[in-house]
Amino acid sequence: MLSAAEGILLSIATVEASMGVLGNTFIATVNCMNWAKNKKLSKIGFLLIGLATSRIFIIWILTLDAYAKLFYRSKYLSNILNEIVSYMWMTVNHLTTWFATSLSIFYFLKIANFSHCIFLWLKRRTDKVFVFLLGCLLISWIISFSIFVKVMENNKMNHRNRTSEAYWEKMQFTINYVLINIGVISLFMMTLTACFLLIISLWRHRRQMQSNVSGFRDINTEAHVKAIKFLISFIILFILYFIGVSIEIICIFIPENKLLFIFGFTTASAYPCCHSFILILTNSQLKQAFVKVLRGLKFSEKGKYLRAT
Repeated sequence: MLSAAEGILLSIATVEASMGVLGNTFIATVNCMNWAKNKKLSKIGFLLIGLATSRIFIIWILTLDAYAKLFYRSKYLSNILNEIVSYMWMTVNHLTTWFATSLSIFYFLKIANFSHCIFLWLKRRTDKVFVFLLGCLLISWIISFSIFVKVMENNKMNHRNRTSEAYWEKMQFTINYVLINIGVISLFMMTLTACFLLIISLWRHRRQMQSNVSGFRDINTEAHVKAIKFLISFIILFILYFIGVSIEIICIFIPENKLLFIFGFTTASAYPCCHSFILILTNSQLKQAFVKVLRGLKFSEKGKYLRAT
């Protein structure tokens, strides 16, 4: 049985997961409809569809793993399902991070304004940047997958000796965890770098525009402030996601601390949930489609009420 605090946290995490699935499904659906309507798919559209789809899978994996460890721990950990979920997690986590990184870099190249020769060279060669990012994803996944397979095989072989060398096991686990996620960590650092540079560019531009008090300039300044807030919220949520996942993994060594594990699950689930709605509210096409859906729901509720009366 769960305590009151554990039950409340788990309920919050479940609501986050449900809202995350709905939000990301909406993003993927709207972009797929635009693709079908325009008969072509832009890079940003492709990245939004990929990010939303991979986030749906990551939410389901996080939720399945959390509930299985909380309520069916002994059966789940000794079952082949645990191994399958681990392989799926590693692959989908790579994809989610890669799509987020690519989207951040493309927004950075599209919006930022720097006079440095490297930035100008990259801005003119977005196709090559895309190919480079695809290469980074493929290489990092191959390296991580090969290390992960070796770790899983070693764990099976050394299962009987685990309790005798607990300290060494923790040290080895930490090293393996870093090696497996070295590609994800690299992509994560690229995302943070692109976001920080974009914030710097927007902040500089905002300061240059503050001296001009015309209405058009004021609107542009407000838009830049909103963009900075969006980027800061994304960075915070992205960091919280990695913190939450790390907490869940640390809890392998303290399985009795369910509250900490559920806290990690809640923290990790906040990113795919909250950021999907931030994307909807800051993207003009997604926002318009979202408003239309809300109006449709409102009119349908009014119709039901009138028929009932």
